[in-house]
Amino acid sequence: MSSNHHPTSGLASHTSAGFKQEFSESQLELIDAGVIMGIETSCDETAVAILAGTDVVASVIQSQVDIHASFGGVVPELAARAHDQAILATIEAALAEAKLNLGDLDAIAVTNGPGLPGALMVGVGSAQGLALGAHLPLYPVDHMEGHLFAAALEGPVALPALVLLVSGGHTEMIAVDAPGSYRLVGRTKDDAAGEAFDKVARLLDLGYPGGPAIERAVRDAPPPAIDFPRGLRSEGLDFSFSGLKTAVMSFVRTHPEVGVTEIAAAFQVAAIDALVIKVERALSLDSYASVVIGGGVAANELLRTRIGQVAAGHGVIAAIPAKRYCTDNGAMIAAAAAFHRSIGDMGVVCIDADPQRTLIDLA
Repeated sequence: MSSNHHPTSGLASHTSAGFKQEFSESQLELIDAGVIMGIETSCDETAVAILAGTDVVASVIQSQVDIHASFGGVVPELAARAHDQAILATIEAALAEAKLNLGDLDAIAVTNGPGLPGALMVGVGSAQGLALGAHLPLYPVDHMEGHLFAAALEGPVALPALVLLVSGGHTEMIAVDAPGSYRLVGRTKDDAAGEAFDKVARLLDLGYPGGPAIERAVRDAPPPAIDFPRGLRSEGLDFSFSGLKTAVMSFVRTHPEVGVTEIAAAFQVAAIDALVIKVERALSLDSYASVVIGGGVAANELLRTRIGQVAAGHGVIAAIPAKRYCTDNGAMIAAAAAFHRSIGDMGVVCIDADPQRTLIDLA
């Protein structure tokens, strides 16, 4: 990662005016827009990061895995309560890690949707209070746009790009034709990919979160002999995972003699294949310079490998974020806000949580 801006006592003072900077239309890049704190509380991780120019100088994440593990999924009320208890300490820890004070910041960014209403409200309320108290511009950020900018934390992303966003709550493909220009290509008609991983892991008693639990369980497993269905294999660019989940449930009931590892391995292959099939189809239907993945499921090693292979086969670049930036984090939120500052967005004074917000609304 480039290092053209470092936190020192000589940081430029913040301003409420919009920050304007030229950027390339042919790539999505991390913009030096000052020192920005990014706050992310959309689901089950309380995350705060500080982006100083193009350097992530602090990133603190408080996970709620232990809280939700016994339920096999996120309990919204418990998530909101845990965020409320952790948010101030997480902010303080990020400032301490960066060796900065609140007055050294140029802006504050926060996820205001989509996500769990109560969880979002904790982040939005905290960010708004900090921004008002320190007279800083405040930037509401779409959670999925944050995942898109996670790839830019690793370096510039060539445009136009096909972006596969896959998490516990979302599965969609977005075409990024130019910086800030988003076009929906395909989305799930039912379960998200991460949701399917969670449900199957719970069914097989493998633990939570389901993605990492299944990946650990099948790491040394041989190629599975079971062939589960790939939803909507022959139709368009939308996804479906409910049929796959149901097929696994039915197989478990009717084949008690088959081991958990083999079933989990077959599910993972089918789920990843369902994603890759649609990415490959989209690449064959339109012209792209790169293919990007983001979201928690993008940390899956099989998906990362398969996307790299598909990209190479189509002669495009695979822009795959480091695993630490696939899961929810504050750095990606700050990076998205930096872009909006670069195009003259002055920020806002007051925002609301918007649990149903969609990335396409920004186009």
